Amino acid sequence: MPDKYDPKPDDRSDNAEKLEGMIHDTLESMDEAEETMEFSSGQEKEQIKAKNKRRQESVKGMRQEIKDETDH
Repeated sequence: MPDKYDPKPDDRSDNAEKLEGMIHDTLESMDEAEETMEFSSGQEKEQIKAKNKRRQESVKGMRQEIKDETDH
């Protein structure tokens, strides 16, 4: 009988699929932010640009994770 405190088994079978969904959501957020920028002031535009740059770096990292997952 398993102990209720036993850790769950490490199931990575759907990691690539989850990462794809996260990339899709992040790219949608970037598009929405770009649209918002049209109605933003100078400082707000700079903040949006900086956030989208961080999002782009995240997407790059997630794509590398997908590559790593599919290589194994």
